[in-house]
Amino acid sequence: MEPQVSNNQVQNVVIVGGGTAGWMTAASLSRYYQKLNITLVESSDIGTVGVGEATNATIRRFYGALGMKDLDVLKATQGTCKLGIEFKNWYSTNDTFFHPFGLYGQDVQGVSFHHYWLKLKQLGLVSDFSDYSLGCTLAMNDKFTTPSPNPPSTLSIFDWALHFDASLFAKLMRQFAEANGVKRIDGKIDKVELKAENGFIDHLVLANGDKIEGDLFVDCSGFRGLLIEQTLESGYEDWSEWLLCDRAVAVQSELVSKAKPRTVSTAHQAGWQWNIPLQHRQGNGHVYASQYISDDEATNVLINNIDGPLTTEPNLFKFTPGRRKQAWVKNCVAIGLAAGFLEPLESTSIAMIETGIEKLRMLFPDKSMNQACIDEFNDMTKLEWERVRDFIVLHYHLSSRTDSAFWRQIKQTPIPETLQHKIRMFKARGHLVKYRWEIFQPASWLALYDGNKVYPETYDPIVDSFATDYLSNSLAEMKQSLQGAVGKIQSHHEFLRQHVMA
Repeated sequence: MEPQVSNNQVQNVVIVGGGTAGWMTAASLSRYYQKLNITLVESSDIGTVGVGEATNATIRRFYGALGMKDLDVLKATQGTCKLGIEFKNWYSTNDTFFHPFGLYGQDVQGVSFHHYWLKLKQLGLVSDFSDYSLGCTLAMNDKFTTPSPNPPSTLSIFDWALHFDASLFAKLMRQFAEANGVKRIDGKIDKVELKAENGFIDHLVLANGDKIEGDLFVDCSGFRGLLIEQTLESGYEDWSEWLLCDRAVAVQSELVSKAKPRTVSTAHQAGWQWNIPLQHRQGNGHVYASQYISDDEATNVLINNIDGPLTTEPNLFKFTPGRRKQAWVKNCVAIGLAAGFLEPLESTSIAMIETGIEKLRMLFPDKSMNQACIDEFNDMTKLEWERVRDFIVLHYHLSSRTDSAFWRQIKQTPIPETLQHKIRMFKARGHLVKYRWEIFQPASWLALYDGNKVYPETYDPIVDSFATDYLSNSLAEMKQSLQGAVGKIQSHHEFLRQHVMA
């Protein structure tokens, strides 16, 4: 006999908005909660933002949990492989560094590798920090292979993500969700009706008069936050004091050279530009601060820094960096852009959709919408968004550029205390502070510190128990073994050609 469903259990979930956030939510909930009735409402008249093309490595865990394989997703989304992000002209106007998905060197006796490297650096006996990362070495040589399932040492550990066509990925999520019983309604929402007794959302009214009732509503309606903001008035925490960029212009172009296994982020006079290679085209965008450059100038900067012919018209977005004060209000949870927005400098938009869904599943409510669960969700969400904000601010704060009003203003802009504390601890002792609910791991912070020439005043004294010659030889062997391994690996283009090219 099947167990009886309690009357208090959530039975009807309504997702407002399709796009990446809506269909990822629908796919995940339908995979884990097979007794739920899930309805997704989207209007074909309302476009999605759809510029997100670069992801973080966690996306592979997300679709892997749905039973999807990497090569199949690459094929379905015209995707390419991403080993990390190359940052050009960030520290200075003729400088490049790389932020990989992966580790640096090998830790010994519980002491992080960077302490050993730091001692040799102070003695002038070591090469670039990135030479001890397999992810960096592969990416900057345009090579790609999948990681070993049983790496022989931490030196062999790296991870990877995807560049993909976001609309094709949303389509893939939709196919999965609909095969799992999710019902899609194409319609424009005219009104949102609340329950008189508790202010919960009772039902939606569509333009054609249809009513859609639900126990739990998930707002994936993008920037406008139709439910969470326009209806339930969550409020918005504006982070413009730390992040000056407030606009982006995006355009697609023909791919004129072989796709590289990395996103490229190039700093400009009043912002930065992304270049993201797919199998069939390149995605480009310029994120900028409108007080320092006009929309027309920003568009020209973008177009003048693209190699191939444009295949679309430039598309302009305005945004306010920040987050909803509460991502969960009453019986409504905001996921994706409805929950907040940070510029895509570290490809966090889709990662924040993943973590929003993960937290919703962790605290999945009954019809009473227990306030303790709501408070926990909102607290975790707040911390997570602040941690990501700090990591984005770090990119600007560490730069040595003063060649334009934008960069000079950044130099005078105070940073959040949480970030200040992290930088102080690293400079004092090479200590990498790790907070709860943090997407970016210590290796990512090391990549940014090293790329911006920020080094600790001292290293861990345990390092001195090793003879300098021994350390020097060990690091030389590490570098040599990485270069030897990478030399035997095929190019990224060859990997794509063999396995996934349409």
